[in-house]
Amino acid sequence: MTPPGGPPEPNGTARTLIVTNDLPPRPGGIQAFVHGLAMHRPPGSVVVYAPRWPGCEAFDGRQPYQVVRHPGALMLPLPAVARRAARLVRLHGIETVVFGAAAPLGLLAPTLRAAGARRVVMLTHGHEASWARLPGPRQVLARIGAHADVVTYLGEYTRGRLERVIDPGKLARLTPGVDTTVFRPGAGGAEVRKRLGLSGRPVAVCVSRLVPRKGQDVLVRAWPRVLRAVPDAVLLLVGGGPGRRTLERSAARLGGSVRFTGPVPWTALPAHYDAGDVFAMPCRTRLGGIDVEGLGIVYLEASATGLPVIAGSSGGAPDAVRHGETGLLVDGTSVEQVAAALVELLSDQGRARAMGDRGRAWTTREWSWPLVAGRFAELLAP
Repeated sequence: MTPPGGPPEPNGTARTLIVTNDLPPRPGGIQAFVHGLAMHRPPGSVVVYAPRWPGCEAFDGRQPYQVVRHPGALMLPLPAVARRAARLVRLHGIETVVFGAAAPLGLLAPTLRAAGARRVVMLTHGHEASWARLPGPRQVLARIGAHADVVTYLGEYTRGRLERVIDPGKLARLTPGVDTTVFRPGAGGAEVRKRLGLSGRPVAVCVSRLVPRKGQDVLVRAWPRVLRAVPDAVLLLVGGGPGRRTLERSAARLGGSVRFTGPVPWTALPAHYDAGDVFAMPCRTRLGGIDVEGLGIVYLEASATGLPVIAGSSGGAPDAVRHGETGLLVDGTSVEQVAAALVELLSDQGRARAMGDRGRAWTTREWSWPLVAGRFAELLAP
């Protein structure tokens, strides 16, 4: 842990404090989003206050921003967290506080304003859109939003949910960015294929946490249909999660045509995307809309790697895919639709390659980190 302290930057760059539960080395899309925002600010202008996570010491030491770790693995809007965050505001002359996720840590905003912060920016993701649907959480979210200067949203789906609860004048679009120099064709997929014995075989890859919303169970159920049309195809499931044992039991009858890698370090993810011919994550909305995909950065990372994508038409996922151009949108609950999309793209290499090329061009043009960093800088300014 880097100890707190130090004066504001001599070049006059106002210091920003990011308060977040989501930061690498903990894996996940929100974690990568928050890290990317901090990385693209001027060196030394950002302090991040985040929970401890295995491997955080090595990660923190490599960053151009300062990280202060909370003693535990989770931060809640409780007095101890409020005191530590307020101390950081005072020590560093913080002018702007960014909450990596508005709910629930945004409840700390009044305390941090009292400590000296002049501006509060709150990021939202899929779970805030879910909170907006439920009476109790909706009231808390309204309270959180009342103390913000800016509340960001990922796309039209999340905006539509949030504007029912938060002043629409505070809402501003801010999406994750994609590093197209890291996620790119030729990022190491050949080595992954060789190591796993997949060279020369058609591969559908899914990179995500193994939970029901992401749809790996539907991929496994659809796989026998895929094998009838593409007998040597392989489904590569990259990631860990509570659903792994159930998925492995379901896939056991399919022999070696379904492979599980388990958790993969963030630095190895580009190579695992690049090991695929098609990316598929047929996400679906669950629990009456409470469990929903906010956007799906994995679709954009796959597109940047030159893969066509198959996405479930759930929540904000359609914002990350151009149906028929960069990939296909399917009903994530339909085994038939998922299987048909997989067969279509695994069988037609020319169409798949053309979609992948268009996807890479689109992410480079509209989702690159320099563009996102510019939008973020505008939101931080008073």
